[in-house]
Amino acid sequence: MAVTLNINGEDKTVDAGEGTPLLWVLRDHLNMTGSKFGCGVAQCGACTVHVDGTPTRACVTPHDLLEGRKITTIEGANGRVADALRAAWEAIDVPQCGYCQAGQMMAAVALLETTPNPSDQDIDDAMSGNLCRCATYMRIRAAIKDAATRI
Repeated sequence: MAVTLNINGEDKTVDAGEGTPLLWVLRDHLNMTGSKFGCGVAQCGACTVHVDGTPTRACVTPHDLLEGRKITTIEGANGRVADALRAAWEAIDVPQCGYCQAGQMMAAVALLETTPNPSDQDIDDAMSGNLCRCATYMRIRAAIKDAATRI
């Protein structure tokens, strides 16, 4: 069954099995590999995308339930907030291995779009579902604070 998804502002028609997680549609059908597979049970955040502006775990979200919704991946994250975060991520040298960074960035974008001047607690709460095996949490927090000053 073909489903049309709006991804990063473009309609994409995909023919994947019913219930196929969005992550596999993105990676295997659309060759959009920015979102990563980490755990497969929505616990690590490496697969985070936005659905209608809300951080969503693509590894457990059936693609066929998203027709008519606006999906944004790391490849399509743009604008003042995303640009400020990218600049801060680079300036503070946040990534170590980098595997989780797309999910981290997507969670941070959602945070700064709703809370432009977040406290440490706001950051901790918003980012708590995104794990970093390299433990760059202090640099992530610093980058989010830095990005808030750039917006």
